[in-house]
Amino acid sequence: MSRRAAPLPLPDSTRRRWFRQRLLTWYRQNGRSLPWRETSDPYHILVSEVMLQQTQVDRVLPKYHEWLDRYPSFEALSQADEAEVIRTWYPLGYNIRPRRLHAIARETVARFDGTLPDDEETLLSFKGIGQYTVGAVRSFAFGKRAAILDTNVARVLFRVFVGRGDPSSHAMKQHLWALSWAVLPHRHVFDFNQALMDFGATLCSARKPLCEACPLSRKCRSYPLTTPATRRRTRRETRS
Repeated sequence: MSRRAAPLPLPDSTRRRWFRQRLLTWYRQNGRSLPWRETSDPYHILVSEVMLQQTQVDRVLPKYHEWLDRYPSFEALSQADEAEVIRTWYPLGYNIRPRRLHAIARETVARFDGTLPDDEETLLSFKGIGQYTVGAVRSFAFGKRAAILDTNVARVLFRVFVGRGDPSSHAMKQHLWALSWAVLPHRHVFDFNQALMDFGATLCSARKPLCEACPLSRKCRSYPLTTPATRRRTRRETRS
């Protein structure tokens, strides 16, 4: 019988504190100005999170404003025709997203008088709201201490604290969730979670990470990082 691998260790308090301080300092100097960061309205934040699923920020920005102009609240969205909602969503794609957002609005109005609840269990009961979205809504809209783990956050945590293994495996995803909770501060949770996402989207990107400019490189488990693109380029340069 094969033996189960021992769980990966979590960083100690010194390393966690170093990570938080470096990341927050970077964010205060480099964080992007985005409209959903200027509000604590749960509906606005939920709309932005659903739109940003598998869609780049520059494509979401104009649609976010258009959407809120047409459907400024859960109640307004709940009263709209589904076909109209899908037309308004165009050209973001993945039309299951507007359908789910429409259904969430109707359920919020029917069950909670148009006010989105802030507890984890109830939020997870909505079809279309998963663990990441729950963490985002709770930390960004309600000021709760809640961890997040989207693609960008998972990449940063894996590269900095792990460095080896399969980041897509179930066991690794569970470990990355544990990491996200472990490094989460008790204060400045909004800024910290936004910083994690911005860092992964801009500096620690999937294909072209800017390792030489990274404030975390000194203790990063993946530094110096080579991506498939840089490895191919290196091989071409070696052969030439």
